[in-house]
Amino acid sequence: MKSTMQEYSLTIGAIARHGTTVHTRRQVRTRRPDGTMRVATFAQLGERTAQLANALRALGAGTDTVVATFMWNNQEHVEAYCAVPAMGAVLHTLNIRLATEQLVYIANHAGDEIAIVDASLAGQFSEIAPHVPTLHTIIVTGDTDLSCLIRTGKRVVRYDDILDGQPTMYDWPDIDERNAAAMCYTSGTTGNPKGVVYSHRSTYLHTMAICAKGALEVGPEDSVLPIVPMFHANAWGLIYAALMAGADLVLPDRFLQAEPLVELIERERPTIAGAVPTVWNDVVQYLEERPDADISSLRLVGCGGSAVPVHLMRTLHDKYGIYLVQAWGMTETSPLATISKPAPILDDSQYWQRRASQGRPACGVEVRIVDSDGTVVGHDGEAVGEIQVRGPWITGGYLDLEADNSFDSGWLSTGDIGSIDADGYVTLTDRAKDVIKSGGEWISSVQLELAIASHPDVFEAAVIAVPDDRWQERPLAAVVLGHAADVTIAELQDFLRDKVARWWIPERWAFVDQLPRTSTGKCDKKCLREWHSRGQLTPADLTGR
Repeated sequence: MKSTMQEYSLTIGAIARHGTTVHTRRQVRTRRPDGTMRVATFAQLGERTAQLANALRALGAGTDTVVATFMWNNQEHVEAYCAVPAMGAVLHTLNIRLATEQLVYIANHAGDEIAIVDASLAGQFSEIAPHVPTLHTIIVTGDTDLSCLIRTGKRVVRYDDILDGQPTMYDWPDIDERNAAAMCYTSGTTGNPKGVVYSHRSTYLHTMAICAKGALEVGPEDSVLPIVPMFHANAWGLIYAALMAGADLVLPDRFLQAEPLVELIERERPTIAGAVPTVWNDVVQYLEERPDADISSLRLVGCGGSAVPVHLMRTLHDKYGIYLVQAWGMTETSPLATISKPAPILDDSQYWQRRASQGRPACGVEVRIVDSDGTVVGHDGEAVGEIQVRGPWITGGYLDLEADNSFDSGWLSTGDIGSIDADGYVTLTDRAKDVIKSGGEWISSVQLELAIASHPDVFEAAVIAVPDDRWQERPLAAVVLGHAADVTIAELQDFLRDKVARWWIPERWAFVDQLPRTSTGKCDKKCLREWHSRGQLTPADLTGR
């Protein structure tokens, strides 16, 4: 027997139409350089989205045309998020923090034809554009001298000029929900970046998962602040979630440092935000210097990208009443795969132990563990292996890459090592490439980092494996101290004695002003290893500091 339900495609266009025709009075508010806000209602957003689609069509865009963005989190980027997929083209968010060589490779591999570029990034993009033969048009948002882009030989137009006079209605096509809607590329830390192509269906279902009660709970009473860049895994789904739920969007543009972020939160009063742990570390540090600052409007903060220290979650909860929820995922998972929101009825120890985990799978995602022999192992909280996932918003392959060892009988092999307990909570212990093998036993760099970072004088820490004549590998801890900290290596070692196995405690320590970062804000351990190999990460003693 077949159902009697209507055929209705789950598309980004459907999300955009809902947001801009049902929640017409909700707003997109973008920070200007002078700190003031420019505001558009969702109804106005819908009109400008239609104008952008008409303008893109006039420039030659059609079905499957790849339209790149090279932009910050702002209103024009939201307009592209809506217009490009809804008209049947493919949105490609370029990561502005990657090296020029990587960006040239990515733009060519994706086949970018049109690019929408923020004026503040024109100089950077002018170094990329000449090396992308498929690219014929550059659209610039904001005011800047266009000469550097004109010299690339591409057609260069201004965003507002091409929208001016365009109809505020568009004949949106019926799109197969399985068609490509958008694409992002992995960071390429172990080779060329790989393209992940999201479908309309996968994005729609992922958006519903983001809005769900067990996830980020985005609703019509909310105001959402996506600090995570819109070029990073589609801003974790927060843009489309706000449109689906009818929540305001507060956008920081390029102003992502602690001071302007805190000022933005104080003035605009968002209730939900999303960013990597380093951002919240910086915010907490800034708040210590500004105890009068008020960020109490935030009720829920999504956090991921790297393990979230318990002391950071506790600080935000106890001092500011903010629920910092840890989630886990990757570009390949759209990105939400698991989220940690344990029931408050647990006793304090169990509760925080589970808050510290990566949480349970979102409904729609299945998770399993595979050991080094490829055998699926049980969920008992003890067995450790590589985490594999599958589901409707998990990629089943990479763009134009037929053979890849990342897939196992329909499951995505994530490269993350961890365990799953009987209640479905996933605890990651390491990346496969970062685990430390010492004397035939494994040391989790992630757990060791979290233990070191829990010291009150430590701002953040990273641990890498270094060669050792006796034990094969030993951990080296790179540590950033807090302001005016006074601690010795011996004191840090003593601090760890009741927190990790004694043989885990590093003999090698290095103290740095800041940790190197990847394009997505994670600690760049590849860079740390290079520093060590060049003798730039040398052991130090803080006695007397």
